[in-house]
Amino acid sequence: MSIPTVAIVGRPNVGKSSLFNWLAGRRIAIVDPTAGVTRDRVSTLFEVDERTVELLDTGGMGIVDHDDLTELVERQIQAGIQQADVLLFVVDAREGLTPLDEMVAERLRVVGKPVVLIANKCDVPAIDPNASEFFRLGYGKLLCVSAQQNRGKSELLKAIRDRLPAQTGEEEAPKEVALKLAIVGRRNTGKSTFINSLAQSERMIVSEVAGTTRDSVDVRFERDDKVYLAIDTAGVRRKKSLANDIEFYSLHRAERSIRRADVVLLFLDAAHSISKVDKQLSEYILEQHKPAIFVVNKWDLLRSKISTEAMANYIRATFPSLDHVPIAFITAKTGKNVQAVLNLAQVLHKQASARVTTGELNRVLREALLSNPPPLRQNRRAKVFYATQAATNPPTIVLFTNEPALFDNTYLRYLLRTFRDQLPFREVAIRLELRKRAQGAPRGLDETDELPEEEVIPTRPRKRPSSKKPKKGEPELWQDV
Repeated sequence: MSIPTVAIVGRPNVGKSSLFNWLAGRRIAIVDPTAGVTRDRVSTLFEVDERTVELLDTGGMGIVDHDDLTELVERQIQAGIQQADVLLFVVDAREGLTPLDEMVAERLRVVGKPVVLIANKCDVPAIDPNASEFFRLGYGKLLCVSAQQNRGKSELLKAIRDRLPAQTGEEEAPKEVALKLAIVGRRNTGKSTFINSLAQSERMIVSEVAGTTRDSVDVRFERDDKVYLAIDTAGVRRKKSLANDIEFYSLHRAERSIRRADVVLLFLDAAHSISKVDKQLSEYILEQHKPAIFVVNKWDLLRSKISTEAMANYIRATFPSLDHVPIAFITAKTGKNVQAVLNLAQVLHKQASARVTTGELNRVLREALLSNPPPLRQNRRAKVFYATQAATNPPTIVLFTNEPALFDNTYLRYLLRTFRDQLPFREVAIRLELRKRAQGAPRGLDETDELPEEEVIPTRPRKRPSSKKPKKGEPELWQDV
C-alpha cells in the first residue's frame, strides 16, 4: 500500500503555509502576509501515529495572480486535490466566512474525499465562538486551532488519523533517498523545467515570467529503483535588487538548499553571459565544499553560434577556483542530456563519499613534498609530519604541521591539486585542515608506517627517529620540529 497523502487547501491568506510548517515541525514553506505567495505544490513527509503521511501545501484558491499565472497555479491545486486521500480545508477565524470560502466549500463537495474543516488563527479560546458561522459550510465538526500559538495540534492529528484510508496491508516504508540535488541559479534559467523533466511530470510551474518559483520545493522521484530528492529553488537576484520580503526568503532558502544537498547543480543560461549572481552562488558552493556541476541550459539556442569547447573555456576562465567542477550542456525543455546530468551527479557523490587509507594518502603527500617543497616563510621552513582523512562528504584531509601559519594559499592549492589528481576526488571539493602537531604525537612517518584508519592522532608509542640523514635540500615528511 502506498503512502497516504494529506493536502491543505483554502482561499488565500488563511494560514495554509503556517499550518503546513507547524505539522511538518520545521520551516519549509514561505509564510508572508502577501496573498498568493505559494504557487507550486510544496510537500514533505511527517508522522501520524506511526504512519508516514505525505503532506501537501497548495496555493490559494480564487486568487488572481499578478503575473498571469492563475491558470498554472489552479492546475497545481487541482493536482494536489486529486492526489490527496484527506483534505484539510482551512478558514480564517478572525476574518470570518467569506464568499471565497463558500466557493472552496462547493468545489470540495464534489470531490468525494474526507474533509477536515479547520478554523485557523484561534490564538485564544475566546476567539472560538467567532468561528461558529463556518458550520454553515456543511462539513460537520469544526476544529479551532492556531499554528502560531501551537494550539489544537493533538485534536487535528487525531482527526487526520481517523480519516486516513484503512491499512489493508503493510504500507510501503518510504525508500531512503539515494541522492539530494539542489538546483540553483539566477532567475529564468530553466530550473523548474529541468525538475519536471527529471520527475517526468508537471511537478513545478514553468513560465517565462522571471521569479515564478518562490519556495524551495522538494520533489521526490524514482529512477532505476532509486529515490532521488530534487530541491528546486527560487531564482536568485543581486541582494540590492531584492524587491520584497518574499525574494529575501527565497534567497535564504536557496542558500539553505545548497547546505542540504549532496550535489549542487548551478544553472547557467546559454543565451546570457555569466552574471555577478552566478559568481556569488559559486562562491557559496565553494565555501560549503559541495560537489557541483555547471549546467549550461538552453544549449539548443546557442550551439550553432559557439562550440562547447569555447563555452567551457569561458566558464573555466570565469570560475578559476572551480576548475575541477564538470560542465554539462543540456536542453531541459526537450530532456536532452537530463539523464546524463543525473548520472554524473551520482558519480560525484560517490567520489565525495570515498575514503583512502592513511598510507596511500601519505604516499601521495610525500611525493608532493619531494616534487615541490614548501617555501620558506618568516625565515622558517613549513613542515608536514603526516596526513589523515578525517571525514567524507566533503572529503576532509587533516595535515599535522609544525605551524599552520607558515603555509600560504598558493602552496595549499598545489597540495589540493595533487590530492585531486592522485586520489579518487578528481571532480569534487576537498576540505583541507591544518593542525599543529600535538605534544606526544609521533615524530613522523617512514615509508613503511601507516596510521590507524579511524584515528586523527595515533596513540601508539613514539617511533625512534631514523638515523639516516636526508640529502641536503631534500624535502621529506619531517622527523622532528
